[in-house]
Amino acid sequence: MKPLQILISNDDGVSALGIRTLAINASRRGHSITVVCPDQERSATGHGLTLQTPIRAEKSDDLFDEGITAWGCSGTPADCIKLALFELLPQKPDLILSGINHGPNLGTDVFCSGTVAAAMEGTLEGIPSMAISSACYQWRDFELAAEIGLDVAQKALSSQWPHNLLLNLNIPPCDKK
Repeated sequence: MKPLQILISNDDGVSALGIRTLAINASRRGHSITVVCPDQERSATGHGLTLQTPIRAEKSDDLFDEGITAWGCSGTPADCIKLALFELLPQKPDLILSGINHGPNLGTDVFCSGTVAAAMEGTLEGIPSMAISSACYQWRDFELAAEIGLDVAQKALSSQWPHNLLLNLNIPPCDKK
């Protein structure tokens, strides 16, 4: 697969281990990565948008490996995707990944999840998008989750990802064996 332009976001904040692990793993696969996510945890914000106050974005490249462009924003996860698509990125990305979320996004949780909302914002803009979550609140080994998430996304893209399909991947706690 040719290298992709990937936009990564979440609702756990720019310093969350899940997003750093996903971004670094995607970069190591040769993809061009831009991270635009909240500057702090904004879990359970749903698809909320900031309307009454300015949204500020601050460079956060130093939290990631060399070559990864990162921004921490004062808005919600949905705000972050809008800001990235319409102000920060020179062109639409090939793929939007949101996560890796610290905890599951299952059942009705998807309606209040900022992680799912960020991916939904991409889907609404016609960009293949996937939310990735750890299906356990205590599990913090995101390496395998990043690998699985990237494999699923690449397979879906190569299999002609259906237009307007949002993928929501919840990965159980497990070790690579």
